[in-house]
Amino acid sequence: LIMDKLQDTLKELFPTKFTVFVFFGYMALFINLGLLVTASKNEDGKLSYNPVTVIFITETLKLAVSAAIYIKEGNTFSSLVASCKANTKLWGLYFGPASLYALYNILTYVNLQNYDPTTYFLLLQLRVVVTGVLFQILFKQTLSQLQWVSLFILTAGCIVKQYDFEADLGITFDHSLLLIGVQVFASCFAGVYNEYLLKGKSGNVHAMIQNIFMYSAAMVVNAAVLLYTGELATAFTPESMRGLQQWPVIALILNNAAVGIVTSLFLKYLNSVLKTFASALELMFTAILSWVFFGIAINLQTVIAIVLVSVAIYVYSLQPVRNAAPPPEAPRKGEV
Repeated sequence: LIMDKLQDTLKELFPTKFTVFVFFGYMALFINLGLLVTASKNEDGKLSYNPVTVIFITETLKLAVSAAIYIKEGNTFSSLVASCKANTKLWGLYFGPASLYALYNILTYVNLQNYDPTTYFLLLQLRVVVTGVLFQILFKQTLSQLQWVSLFILTAGCIVKQYDFEADLGITFDHSLLLIGVQVFASCFAGVYNEYLLKGKSGNVHAMIQNIFMYSAAMVVNAAVLLYTGELATAFTPESMRGLQQWPVIALILNNAAVGIVTSLFLKYLNSVLKTFASALELMFTAILSWVFFGIAINLQTVIAIVLVSVAIYVYSLQPVRNAAPPPEAPRKGEV
């Protein structure tokens, strides 16, 4: 009886073997991301490359990979162009999440000037609850009491992991806290709205075409922001390009490109609420692997956090959010 219930729960969480691959692939790539960033730092603990350059090359690679996957599935380049032309309104919609992600990146630097890292990452854990609220609004799907309990336990686990008990947080209700709220909202709304678009709320456009829209919009928005701040000119100098000639940086670019593709598949075939659990598990596994590879000690807080996240996962598994099935995509050949 217990095994039957476990099988039913797993089938509800992961309808197909492909979704299992997407879930664990998403976690593995994000865990790898943290390890690669650490490995790419120099002896002084600083990045030895221009992150702006890495961002642009990564977005370009994601766009190219999306186009290649689309064509590999039996479509032609002309059908890709035709599909893009036929869905320009949808491309316009993707400037919404692209702009929100750009705002999130800008506020990262602003808020880290206003708060110490401990306070900053602590406040960002509100993303778990905000994601639940926005998921309810956009998908008109009310979360149960049990699902909310699991989200609050998950939030507690993430807070324990980030909290420094010796630090003076000094949180006051001022404009700085408002900016944190804006950053949290930008991150959550961009993610949930991206899921809303990917699941066919704007038509049955192929997932890879939607990826092309997302990454091209992100490139335009980021270029505009960097042009305004004067940082765009530094992205492709000979010095910046030389910084890319290291295996950890090359691996980081490839990993980030894969992250973008897998994240879109996660949002299309699973959901944003389950994604918060995957993100929490990333924190725990990253801590363990950082200890294995870099000798970074695991403290009592990490142990408590792992216990809380495990409890949250169990509570959530008792009544998981049903995955909204995306509508069938348009025909592969000659798609318009």
